[in-house]
Amino acid sequence: MKKDIVINDATYIAIAIVPDKNEHGEDEWSAYFFNFKDTEIENVLINASASGVVDGEEKHTATVRFFIEKLEPLSYKKFEAILPEALRLNNRYWVSYYEGKEIFEKKFIIAADMNVPDNFMMVPFLNKPGLIVQ
Repeated sequence: MKKDIVINDATYIAIAIVPDKNEHGEDEWSAYFFNFKDTEIENVLINASASGVVDGEEKHTATVRFFIEKLEPLSYKKFEAILPEALRLNNRYWVSYYEGKEIFEKKFIIAADMNVPDNFMMVPFLNKPGLIVQ
């Protein structure tokens, strides 16, 4: 029964938005999921969506789901290419996963005004500047 399912708050995980240059020298953005735990996590499900007001008009994206079967301790996985237009919106990532037989979940929100170099830091493992939320 639903009341019997215990969902724990997730810790030691993060999402980072990182800019890269493509072969034409243009910015491309990618989203990465990080496991900073010393244990493997499994069945990671990431629900991604974005919404906000751009040029006075309300905008919404579809919800996109990503699945990572296993993520080793102290590792990361690139899971999404982000269109530059989506960076003008508030991006939401709802993450759930298993650690052993326990379920964990966490919601990440990246506000549109956070995607500026002043908020960037060196992203662990990638050694690139980007926006990381925990």
